[in-house]
Amino acid sequence: MSNKFGKIFTLTSFGESHGIAIGGVIDGCPPNKEIDLSKVQHDLDRRRPGQSKIVTQRKESDKVEFLSGIFDGKTTGTPIGFIIVNKDQKSKDYDHIKDIFRPSHADFVYQKKYGIRDYRGGGRSSARETACRVVAGSIAKQVLNEISFNAFVSKVGNIEINSDFSKINFDNTEKNPVRCPDLKKAEEMESLIKTIRKDGDTIGGIVSCVIKNVPVGIGEPVFDKLHAELGKAMLSINAVKGFEYGSGFSGVKMRGSEHNDEYKSDESTKTNFSGGIQGGISNGMDIYFNVAFKPVATIMKDQKTIDASGEETNISGKGRHDPCVVPRAVPIVESMAALVILDMILINNSRKL
Repeated sequence: MSNKFGKIFTLTSFGESHGIAIGGVIDGCPPNKEIDLSKVQHDLDRRRPGQSKIVTQRKESDKVEFLSGIFDGKTTGTPIGFIIVNKDQKSKDYDHIKDIFRPSHADFVYQKKYGIRDYRGGGRSSARETACRVVAGSIAKQVLNEISFNAFVSKVGNIEINSDFSKINFDNTEKNPVRCPDLKKAEEMESLIKTIRKDGDTIGGIVSCVIKNVPVGIGEPVFDKLHAELGKAMLSINAVKGFEYGSGFSGVKMRGSEHNDEYKSDESTKTNFSGGIQGGISNGMDIYFNVAFKPVATIMKDQKTIDASGEETNISGKGRHDPCVVPRAVPIVESMAALVILDMILINNSRKL
Protein backbone atom coordinates (compact mmCIF):
# COMPACT_ATOMS: atom_id res chain seq x y z
CA MET A 1 0.00 0.00 0.00
CA SER A 2 1.40 3.40 -0.98
CA ASN A 3 1.20 5.92 1.87
CA LYS A 4 3.81 8.42 0.69
CA PHE A 5 3.34 11.53 -1.45
CA GLY A 6 6.10 13.62 -3.04
CA LYS A 7 9.70 13.09 -4.13
CA ILE A 8 11.80 15.56 -2.09
CA PHE A 9 9.21 17.23 0.14
CA THR A 10 7.29 14.14 1.19
CA LEU A 11 4.36 13.23 3.40
CA THR A 12 3.89 9.73 4.76
CA SER A 13 0.56 9.41 6.56
CA PHE A 14 -0.88 6.74 8.83
CA GLY A 15 -4.04 5.90 10.73
CA GLU A 16 -7.68 4.99 10.20
CA SER A 17 -10.95 6.86 10.59
CA HIS A 18 -11.93 5.11 13.82
CA GLY A 19 -8.50 4.07 15.07
CA ILE A 20 -6.69 5.64 18.01
CA ALA A 21 -5.16 8.42 15.92
CA ILE A 22 -4.05 9.60 12.52
CA GLY A 23 -0.76 11.30 11.78
CA GLY A 24 2.23 11.57 9.54
CA VAL A 25 5.87 12.26 8.90
CA ILE A 26 6.95 15.16 6.69
CA ASP A 27 10.44 14.79 5.27
CA GLY A 28 12.58 17.00 3.06
CA CYS A 29 11.45 20.29 4.57
CA PRO A 30 14.20 22.93 4.34
CA PRO A 31 15.63 24.08 7.71
CA ASN A 32 15.26 27.52 9.33
CA LYS A 33 11.78 28.14 7.94
CA GLU A 34 9.50 29.95 10.36
CA ILE A 35 6.32 28.00 11.08
CA ASP A 36 3.29 29.50 12.83
CA LEU A 37 1.59 26.50 14.41
CA SER A 38 -1.63 28.49 14.87
CA LYS A 39 -1.90 28.76 11.07
CA VAL A 40 -1.61 24.99 10.79
CA GLN A 41 -4.39 24.58 13.33
CA HIS A 42 -6.49 27.18 11.50
CA ASP A 43 -6.28 25.17 8.29
CA LEU A 44 -7.27 22.03 10.20
CA ASP A 45 -10.23 23.89 11.70
CA ARG A 46 -11.36 24.73 8.17
CA ARG A 47 -11.39 21.00 7.35
CA ARG A 48 -12.61 19.53 10.62
CA PRO A 49 -16.02 17.88 10.99
CA GLY A 50 -18.81 19.49 12.99
CA GLN A 51 -17.90 23.05 12.02
CA SER A 52 -21.36 24.00 10.70
CA LYS A 53 -24.88 22.67 10.13
CA ILE A 54 -24.13 21.65 6.52
CA VAL A 55 -21.31 19.18 7.28
CA THR A 56 -21.01 15.93 9.22
CA GLN A 57 -21.76 16.38 12.91
CA ARG A 58 -18.91 14.17 14.08
CA LYS A 59 -17.25 16.26 16.79
CA GLU A 60 -13.50 16.15 16.33
CA SER A 61 -11.33 19.04 17.54
CA ASP A 62 -8.53 17.85 15.25
CA LYS A 63 -5.85 19.31 17.50
CA VAL A 64 -2.46 18.52 16.01
CA GLU A 65 0.54 17.68 18.19
CA PHE A 66 3.99 18.01 16.65
CA LEU A 67 6.51 15.46 17.87
CA SER A 68 9.68 16.50 16.04
CA GLY A 69 11.24 18.67 13.36
CA ILE A 70 10.14 22.09 14.67
CA PHE A 71 12.12 23.93 17.36
CA ASP A 72 11.63 27.48 18.59
CA GLY A 73 9.15 28.11 15.81
CA LYS A 74 11.48 27.03 13.00
CA THR A 75 11.99 23.86 10.98
CA THR A 76 15.18 21.99 11.81
CA GLY A 77 15.51 20.07 8.54
CA THR A 78 14.77 16.78 10.29
CA PRO A 79 11.58 14.74 9.84
CA ILE A 80 8.49 16.54 11.14
CA GLY A 81 6.35 14.04 13.02
CA PHE A 82 2.79 14.82 14.07
CA ILE A 83 -0.29 13.13 15.45
CA ILE A 84 -4.03 13.92 15.64
CA VAL A 85 -5.94 11.85 18.20
CA ASN A 86 -9.41 10.61 17.24
CA LYS A 87 -11.86 11.46 20.02
CA ASP A 88 -15.41 11.06 18.70
CA GLN A 89 -15.47 7.62 17.14
CA LYS A 90 -18.85 5.88 17.11
CA SER A 91 -17.74 2.61 15.61
CA LYS A 92 -21.06 0.93 16.45
CA ASP A 93 -22.61 3.06 13.70
CA TYR A 94 -20.83 0.74 11.28
CA ASP A 95 -21.61 -2.65 12.81
CA HIS A 96 -24.38 -3.16 10.26
CA ILE A 97 -21.90 -3.06 7.35
CA LYS A 98 -19.35 -5.47 8.79
CA ASP A 99 -20.26 -8.04 6.15
CA ILE A 100 -22.05 -5.78 3.67
CA PHE A 101 -20.58 -3.61 0.91
CA ARG A 102 -21.82 -0.03 0.62
CA PRO A 103 -22.59 1.10 -2.96
CA SER A 104 -19.91 3.34 -4.52
CA HIS A 105 -17.64 3.01 -1.47
CA ALA A 106 -14.24 1.30 -1.39
CA ASP A 107 -15.61 -1.57 0.76
CA PHE A 108 -15.90 -4.21 -1.98
CA VAL A 109 -12.67 -3.48 -3.84
CA TYR A 110 -10.68 -3.07 -0.59
CA GLN A 111 -11.86 -6.49 0.62
CA LYS A 112 -11.03 -8.10 -2.72
CA LYS A 113 -7.57 -6.49 -2.85
CA TYR A 114 -6.40 -7.06 0.73
CA GLY A 115 -8.66 -9.83 2.04
CA ILE A 116 -9.37 -7.76 5.15
CA ARG A 117 -10.81 -4.34 5.85
CA ASP A 118 -11.51 -2.00 8.74
CA TYR A 119 -15.21 -1.42 8.18
CA ARG A 120 -15.42 1.36 10.80
CA GLY A 121 -15.96 4.46 8.71
CA GLY A 122 -13.98 3.05 5.81
CA GLY A 123 -10.77 2.61 7.79
CA ARG A 124 -7.73 3.65 5.78
CA SER A 125 -9.85 4.57 2.74
CA SER A 126 -11.77 7.17 4.76
CA ALA A 127 -11.43 10.87 3.97
CA ARG A 128 -10.37 11.34 7.59
CA GLU A 129 -6.84 10.71 6.32
CA THR A 130 -6.93 14.06 4.48
CA ALA A 131 -6.39 15.88 7.78
CA CYS A 132 -2.77 14.72 7.52
CA ARG A 133 -2.52 16.30 4.08
CA VAL A 134 -3.79 19.59 5.49
CA VAL A 135 -1.06 19.61 8.15
CA ALA A 136 1.68 19.01 5.58
CA GLY A 137 0.12 21.41 3.09
CA SER A 138 -0.18 24.16 5.68
CA ILE A 139 3.53 23.87 6.41
CA ALA A 140 4.27 23.88 2.67
CA LYS A 141 2.22 27.06 2.25
CA GLN A 142 4.25 28.78 4.97
CA VAL A 143 7.52 27.73 3.36
CA LEU A 144 6.15 29.15 0.10
CA ASN A 145 5.12 32.42 1.76
CA GLU A 146 5.46 34.45 -1.46
CA ILE A 147 3.03 32.19 -3.32
CA SER A 148 -0.70 32.37 -2.57
CA PHE A 149 -3.14 29.47 -2.74
CA ASN A 150 -6.83 30.41 -2.92
CA ALA A 151 -9.33 27.56 -3.16
CA PHE A 152 -13.08 28.11 -3.01
CA VAL A 153 -16.39 26.47 -3.83
CA SER A 154 -17.50 27.51 -7.31
CA LYS A 155 -20.38 25.08 -7.81
CA VAL A 156 -22.85 22.98 -5.80
CA GLY A 157 -25.27 20.95 -7.87
CA ASN A 158 -26.49 23.28 -10.61
CA ILE A 159 -25.69 26.48 -8.71
CA GLU A 160 -22.42 28.06 -9.86
CA ILE A 161 -20.58 31.37 -9.75
CA ASN A 162 -19.02 33.44 -12.54
CA SER A 163 -16.01 31.59 -13.94
CA ASP A 164 -13.94 34.79 -14.33
CA PHE A 165 -11.58 34.30 -11.40
CA SER A 166 -10.01 37.75 -11.86
CA LYS A 167 -13.22 39.31 -10.51
CA ILE A 168 -13.44 37.16 -7.39
CA ASN A 169 -12.92 38.65 -3.93
CA PHE A 170 -11.16 35.82 -2.09
CA ASP A 171 -11.70 37.61 1.23
CA ASN A 172 -15.34 36.51 1.05
CA THR A 173 -14.55 32.79 0.90
CA GLU A 174 -14.40 32.27 4.66
CA LYS A 175 -17.42 34.50 5.38
CA ASN A 176 -19.94 31.68 4.86
CA PRO A 177 -20.06 27.96 5.71
CA VAL A 178 -20.08 26.91 2.04
CA ARG A 179 -16.78 28.74 1.36
CA CYS A 180 -18.13 30.37 -1.78
CA PRO A 181 -16.77 33.90 -2.46
CA ASP A 182 -20.02 34.97 -4.15
CA LEU A 183 -22.10 35.67 -1.05
CA LYS A 184 -25.45 35.61 -2.86
CA LYS A 185 -24.70 32.30 -4.54
CA ALA A 186 -23.37 31.00 -1.22
CA GLU A 187 -26.81 31.47 0.34
CA GLU A 188 -28.41 29.52 -2.51
CA MET A 189 -25.85 26.75 -2.17
CA GLU A 190 -26.33 26.53 1.60
CA SER A 191 -30.10 26.31 1.18
CA LEU A 192 -29.71 23.53 -1.40
CA ILE A 193 -27.38 21.53 0.85
CA LYS A 194 -29.82 21.81 3.76
CA THR A 195 -32.68 20.63 1.55
CA ILE A 196 -30.61 17.71 0.28
CA ARG A 197 -29.73 16.71 3.85
CA LYS A 198 -33.38 16.75 4.95
CA ASP A 199 -34.15 14.42 2.07
CA GLY A 200 -31.51 11.98 3.30
CA ASP A 201 -29.49 12.49 0.15
CA THR A 202 -26.21 14.09 -0.96
CA ILE A 203 -24.99 16.48 -3.66
CA GLY A 204 -21.69 17.09 -5.44
CA GLY A 205 -19.84 20.25 -6.41
CA ILE A 206 -16.67 21.87 -7.66
CA VAL A 207 -13.75 23.38 -5.76
CA SER A 208 -11.69 25.82 -7.82
CA CYS A 209 -8.20 27.00 -6.97
CA VAL A 210 -6.03 29.93 -8.07
CA ILE A 211 -2.28 29.90 -7.37
CA LYS A 212 -0.49 33.22 -7.73
CA ASN A 213 3.20 34.15 -7.99
CA VAL A 214 4.56 30.77 -9.05
CA PRO A 215 7.93 31.49 -10.71
CA VAL A 216 8.58 30.65 -14.35
CA GLY A 217 10.19 27.26 -14.99
CA ILE A 218 8.53 24.94 -12.46
CA GLY A 219 7.60 21.52 -13.85
CA GLU A 220 9.03 19.12 -16.40
CA PRO A 221 8.39 18.90 -20.16
CA VAL A 222 7.71 15.17 -20.41
CA PHE A 223 6.34 12.86 -17.70
CA ASP A 224 6.42 15.15 -14.65
CA LYS A 225 4.45 18.00 -16.17
CA LEU A 226 3.26 20.47 -13.53
CA HIS A 227 -0.39 20.11 -14.51
CA ALA A 228 -0.04 16.31 -14.47
CA GLU A 229 1.33 16.40 -10.93
CA LEU A 230 -1.46 18.74 -9.82
CA GLY A 231 -3.99 16.45 -11.47
CA LYS A 232 -2.61 13.38 -9.71
CA ALA A 233 -2.68 15.20 -6.38
CA MET A 234 -6.27 16.33 -6.77
CA LEU A 235 -7.50 12.99 -8.08
CA SER A 236 -5.98 11.31 -5.01
CA ILE A 237 -8.45 13.17 -2.78
CA ASN A 238 -11.48 11.14 -1.72
CA ALA A 239 -14.64 11.64 -3.83
CA VAL A 240 -12.85 13.51 -6.64
CA LYS A 241 -14.11 12.53 -10.11
CA GLY A 242 -12.56 15.16 -12.35
CA PHE A 243 -9.78 17.72 -12.85
CA GLU A 244 -9.34 20.45 -15.44
CA TYR A 245 -6.92 23.36 -15.65
CA GLY A 246 -6.83 26.51 -17.74
CA SER A 247 -9.56 26.52 -20.37
CA GLY A 248 -10.14 22.83 -19.62
CA PHE A 249 -12.90 21.08 -21.51
CA SER A 250 -14.48 24.36 -22.59
CA GLY A 251 -11.36 25.06 -24.66
CA VAL A 252 -12.35 22.46 -27.25
CA LYS A 253 -15.05 24.85 -28.51
CA MET A 254 -12.49 27.55 -29.38
CA ARG A 255 -10.27 28.05 -32.40
CA GLY A 256 -6.51 28.26 -32.04
CA SER A 257 -6.62 31.92 -33.02
CA GLU A 258 -8.92 32.52 -30.04
CA HIS A 259 -7.20 30.19 -27.59
CA ASN A 260 -3.54 31.17 -28.05
CA ASP A 261 -2.16 33.37 -25.25
CA GLU A 262 -0.21 36.16 -26.94
CA TYR A 263 2.86 37.48 -25.12
CA LYS A 264 3.39 41.09 -24.05
CA SER A 265 6.71 42.90 -23.72
CA ASP A 266 6.79 42.28 -19.94
CA GLU A 267 6.70 38.49 -20.63
CA SER A 268 3.13 38.13 -19.35
CA THR A 269 0.31 37.07 -21.68
CA LYS A 270 -2.76 38.98 -22.83
CA THR A 271 -5.01 36.05 -21.97
CA ASN A 272 -4.49 32.98 -19.80
CA PHE A 273 -6.29 30.06 -21.37
CA SER A 274 -3.14 28.02 -20.65
CA GLY A 275 -3.87 28.28 -16.93
CA GLY A 276 -0.34 29.40 -16.12
CA ILE A 277 1.26 26.23 -17.52
CA GLN A 278 2.66 25.67 -21.01
CA GLY A 279 4.41 22.48 -22.07
CA GLY A 280 4.14 21.22 -18.49
CA ILE A 281 6.14 24.20 -17.16
CA SER A 282 4.86 27.26 -15.26
CA ASN A 283 4.97 30.52 -17.25
CA GLY A 284 4.53 32.99 -14.39
CA MET A 285 0.82 33.61 -14.94
CA ASP A 286 -1.85 32.56 -12.44
CA ILE A 287 -2.36 28.81 -12.27
CA TYR A 288 -6.03 27.92 -11.98
CA PHE A 289 -7.96 24.66 -12.02
CA ASN A 290 -11.26 23.01 -11.08
CA VAL A 291 -11.75 19.85 -9.02
CA ALA A 292 -15.06 17.98 -9.31
CA PHE A 293 -16.37 16.13 -6.24
CA LYS A 294 -19.09 13.49 -6.54
CA PRO A 295 -22.12 13.29 -4.22
CA VAL A 296 -21.13 11.55 -0.98
CA ALA A 297 -21.74 7.81 -1.35
CA THR A 298 -23.39 7.33 2.06
CA ILE A 299 -27.06 8.34 1.86
CA MET A 300 -29.84 7.95 4.42
CA LYS A 301 -31.95 5.89 2.06
CA ASP A 302 -32.40 2.15 1.52
CA GLN A 303 -30.26 0.72 -1.28
CA LYS A 304 -29.66 -2.69 -2.78
CA THR A 305 -26.21 -4.26 -2.47
CA ILE A 306 -24.48 -7.57 -1.78
CA ASP A 307 -22.91 -9.12 1.31
CA ALA A 308 -19.55 -10.86 1.72
CA SER A 309 -21.10 -14.11 0.44
CA GLY A 310 -22.28 -12.44 -2.75
CA GLU A 311 -25.92 -12.58 -1.72
CA GLU A 312 -28.20 -9.67 -2.57
CA THR A 313 -29.36 -7.64 0.42
CA ASN A 314 -30.51 -4.17 1.46
CA ILE A 315 -28.51 -1.52 3.25
CA SER A 316 -29.62 1.58 5.15
CA GLY A 317 -27.40 4.58 5.79
CA LYS A 318 -26.46 5.29 9.40
CA GLY A 319 -23.99 7.49 11.23
CA ARG A 320 -22.80 11.06 10.65
CA HIS A 321 -21.94 12.05 7.11
CA ASP A 322 -21.50 15.13 4.92
CA PRO A 323 -24.44 15.97 2.65
CA CYS A 324 -21.86 17.76 0.47
CA VAL A 325 -18.09 17.52 0.85
CA VAL A 326 -16.95 20.64 -1.00
CA PRO A 327 -17.06 23.12 1.93
CA ARG A 328 -14.57 20.98 3.88
CA ALA A 329 -12.57 20.09 0.76
CA VAL A 330 -11.37 23.67 0.18
CA PRO A 331 -8.34 23.47 2.54
CA ILE A 332 -7.53 19.99 1.24
CA VAL A 333 -7.29 21.25 -2.33
CA GLU A 334 -5.08 24.15 -1.21
CA SER A 335 -2.86 21.77 0.74
CA MET A 336 -2.36 19.29 -2.08
CA ALA A 337 -1.56 22.16 -4.45
CA ALA A 338 1.04 23.50 -2.01
CA LEU A 339 2.63 20.04 -1.61
CA VAL A 340 3.01 19.76 -5.38
CA ILE A 341 4.39 23.26 -5.92
CA LEU A 342 6.93 23.04 -3.09
CA ASP A 343 8.09 19.58 -4.17
CA MET A 344 8.48 20.70 -7.79
CA ILE A 345 10.39 23.84 -6.75
CA LEU A 346 12.79 21.77 -4.63
CA ILE A 347 13.27 19.34 -7.54
CA ASN A 348 13.97 22.28 -9.83
CA ASN A 349 16.46 23.80 -7.38
CA SER A 350 18.28 20.49 -6.91
CA ARG A 351 19.28 20.53 -10.57
CA LYS A 352 21.03 23.87 -10.21
CA LEU A 353 23.64 22.65 -7.74
